[in-house]
Amino acid sequence: MTATDDRADAPAASIEDRALALLARTRRWHWAEAAFWLGAAASFALLPDSHLLLTEIAILGLFALSLDLILGYAGVVSLGHGAFFGLGAYVAGLTSIHLTAEPLTGLLLAGVAAGLLGALTAPLLLRRATDLTRLMVTLGVAMLLYEAANRMAWLTGGADGLQGVMIDPILGRFEFDLMGRTGYAYSLVVLFVLFLFARRVVTSPFGMSLRAIRGNSLRAATVGVPVGRRIIAIYTMAAVYAGIAGALLTQTTMFVSLDVVAFHRSADVLLVLVLGGIGYLYGGLVGALVFKLLQDGLSAITPQYWQFWIGLILVVLVLIGRDRVPALWRRAVRRGGAGA
Repeated sequence: MTATDDRADAPAASIEDRALALLARTRRWHWAEAAFWLGAAASFALLPDSHLLLTEIAILGLFALSLDLILGYAGVVSLGHGAFFGLGAYVAGLTSIHLTAEPLTGLLLAGVAAGLLGALTAPLLLRRATDLTRLMVTLGVAMLLYEAANRMAWLTGGADGLQGVMIDPILGRFEFDLMGRTGYAYSLVVLFVLFLFARRVVTSPFGMSLRAIRGNSLRAATVGVPVGRRIIAIYTMAAVYAGIAGALLTQTTMFVSLDVVAFHRSADVLLVLVLGGIGYLYGGLVGALVFKLLQDGLSAITPQYWQFWIGLILVVLVLIGRDRVPALWRRAVRRGGAGA
């Protein structure tokens, strides 16, 4: 090998080394991440009267995490992500009635069913890769599923909901209780395990290629990234996560209705991501916490108009910008202190 070849190989090796170093840094756990999960675990003991609300937050957080995988990392917009959530909810309910009431089996089958739907519908997103087309395709899939659930009352219960859902104790030992103690622990553990897997995926070379696709899919394709296969893979994974979130809702409430496939499911999870931030895994979790606390607090104050106030907060965030809110708050605090 000549000296010229060595000089030609050096930049390539340097770029590869920098990429590997970047991946290694992103995989490291920050102290704030550990504090977040320790706080979530501590809430189980510190907030015994809020387990039902915390269960809803954990389930919504997993649902938002699933949408962030395609929107925040691959740049695929969706208005019908609730289709996978609803399918998972129905599969978990039907499994408990007709097959087995063992919760982990229902969770697995719900994820598989939602993943199959995701894999079948993902190629539709590639035919005309524009945001408007993807919005309409995903919305159409969700509307078809809603109408199917409504028409097939012999299977889904229709407008009356799926009756007779019973869930056995987890691992034969931990029985679901009315206060939501077991349901919250179960949902939190599932959320944490799936979060770990998602974190590993987005900090891998696969995750880096997704960011390249989000930035510029044509440029990513020219450097050899298989754009179509990457989008299908992450879309399927996101569908599995959403299906498992729907199954958790069924198993913790022991009831399924048409509400699980209603349009507001897809709209709410988009709102959650806007509140928490798109493009980092904790955005969906933080957004779910903020959204549910706002919903719970505002509905107690103004039961009929709580959606108006959440909408107003969303408008303010969009107009001001989420990044500027902490700076404005600090400025207001300083002015208040100076005035005093």
